[in-house]
Amino acid sequence: MNPRLLILTLYYPPDLSACSFRAVALVEALRKAAPGLVIDVITSVPNRYQSFRSFTTGAAEVVHDGMANIRRLPMPAHRSDMITQAASYARFAWRAARVASEKDYDLVFATSSRLMTAALGSWVSRRSGTPLYLDVRDLFVDTMADILPRRAAVIVGPISSVVEKWTMRRASHINVVSPGFESYFQRRYPRIPLSFFTNGIDDEFVRPVGDPRRAIVGRPATIVYAGNIGEGQGLHAIVPQLASRLAGRASFRLIGDGGRRSQLVSALESAGVSNVELLPPMSREKLIDEYLAADALFLHLNDHQAFTRVLPSKIFEYAAVGKPILAGVAGYAEEFLRAEVSNAAVFPPCDVDAGVHAWGTLHLGAMPREGFVEKFARTSIMYGFAADILRHLPARTDP
Repeated sequence: MNPRLLILTLYYPPDLSACSFRAVALVEALRKAAPGLVIDVITSVPNRYQSFRSFTTGAAEVVHDGMANIRRLPMPAHRSDMITQAASYARFAWRAARVASEKDYDLVFATSSRLMTAALGSWVSRRSGTPLYLDVRDLFVDTMADILPRRAAVIVGPISSVVEKWTMRRASHINVVSPGFESYFQRRYPRIPLSFFTNGIDDEFVRPVGDPRRAIVGRPATIVYAGNIGEGQGLHAIVPQLASRLAGRASFRLIGDGGRRSQLVSALESAGVSNVELLPPMSREKLIDEYLAADALFLHLNDHQAFTRVLPSKIFEYAAVGKPILAGVAGYAEEFLRAEVSNAAVFPPCDVDAGVHAWGTLHLGAMPREGFVEKFARTSIMYGFAADILRHLPARTDP
């Protein structure tokens, strides 16, 4: 009998998210490395952005796509805020646990940023007595302590900390996507082995970048941001003032949606800026076209201590297309950009003066980054990741 692997992931194609693209790349690598492995994926019906309806229809609930058996479970609509997302996820988790109990698995793999999918994996693993391999993409407890109001943090913090300990201590192995997380896990869970398979670059982003000598004459430069518009990104705290200061020199195109979009809109209106355009989430193909048409790409993380540990997946696709990068980040992300990415100007988060200065240091021309692309190709990273997961499959003794 062939070994069977369960993959728990909230997002999976055709959904739009870094998690979705990471999960399917891992499945592809596992399939190539172990053709006989039976892979079951339990995920949600596409729901990452409620404003992107074309990706929430037409996805079959049960399908075999040639690589894995995919079971998509419905989730109630949410408004991208914490309360409605938590309620929506609770319903998903209840159904996912029931579906997972229908089969016997040799290993449970869960990829998680907000802790709950990891907790779901721990529950399934404990109930079935199956080993658990976790892929941790964010430090939920650390982040909540930073971004929640003090009154809410006093309640949520201790509860989430207990859930995290219960979850992590079940794992036989934990992978973290940012080496900046290492000290956190070594301090709290020193006995659990760690690995560091990061996000990477998908082949779609490796395109000709145009003429590096192309000049911007007679028009403002176009700065593109694409991704979530939430508290973590803090666009509402930097873009209105930065756009105002760069008026006549640059215009912004912000592509995405999230819990802070309405606050961003209000802040733009209050600032009276006219050089910022907001666009809804779009398919990868259209997004790459936006990147290639841009003069520079923008990245920002809010000014919270927790975000000094993270390594945003956006860095990899931005760097791959060869465009200048303006990044308001600190900590590990800053170190990574300075060490690995040429023609990237870094400034402290939410610091408008520093952002204006950083903009003036960029070379506004396309410059391929072949060495970076080769080093952080998603396929290479996922092959290593898949091999590590397969090493944790228990030896099966057939009757």
